[in-house]
Amino acid sequence: MADEHAHEHSPLDHVIDHPTLEIPFFGELDLPEVFGIQVTRFMVMETIAALVMLAVFIPLARHAARQQVTRGRFLNIFESILVFIRDKMARPAIGHHHADQFLPYLWTVFFFVLICNLLGMIPGGASATGNINVTATLALMTLGAVIVAGVKEMGPVGFLKNLVPHMDVPWIMKPILWPLMFVIEVAGLFIRHVVLSVRLFANMLAGHIVLAVILGFTLTVSQAALYIKGPVIAASVGGVVLLSLLELFVAFLQAYIFTFLSALFIGAAVHSH
Repeated sequence: MADEHAHEHSPLDHVIDHPTLEIPFFGELDLPEVFGIQVTRFMVMETIAALVMLAVFIPLARHAARQQVTRGRFLNIFESILVFIRDKMARPAIGHHHADQFLPYLWTVFFFVLICNLLGMIPGGASATGNINVTATLALMTLGAVIVAGVKEMGPVGFLKNLVPHMDVPWIMKPILWPLMFVIEVAGLFIRHVVLSVRLFANMLAGHIVLAVILGFTLTVSQAALYIKGPVIAASVGGVVLLSLLELFVAFLQAYIFTFLSALFIGAAVHSH
């Protein structure tokens, strides 16, 4: 146990990376270096998220392969979410012909983001999606899927030409406007994915900062008289409980938004403008 790393618990710990892992009721455990690379709390959380997905979806896939009708509340819940992503997000955004090719990626990114979000709400856990490096990597994977989808559908030249929308202008103006539009659309392609990463990062970070501020009120009045700190502590704890319920909703909402925007970007790459 790492006594030297022991510190007062703060909600911000969920969105700040550490070389230690918090074990409820036992303290903090130093994480090792592997091949010269320091293992961090977020790495552990991402590994846990991946293991949870393997533990859930391998049995679900085997069960679905054996039986046409899924039985059991647990498996039915996950199957319902998978069908929702396919029918309400992927196929409307990408189209029936192409959507199924990208369902494994969309299913994976949805549940990975969701589980990472939820891990920050349990004692000792942390929200890896509150780190810009994690969300930037996810957005980079979506950008890779967009480019691969576009090149596979239209070829490298066709994909680049498809970035520029049809311009209903006199032909003499096209040689001037088309290069300008191409530069703008290429920049827009990268900016969209930067915004995709920042959106998820900022939303998860902001929620935990608000929790930290509200809980900070209890520390501010810790030395005050009981008739002052009593109501403040009660109000702070009540506010944190209510905000945690909102965070639970935000965890699902942000996973939905990230996946839906990824599907929209892929759909835009495989269809002609």
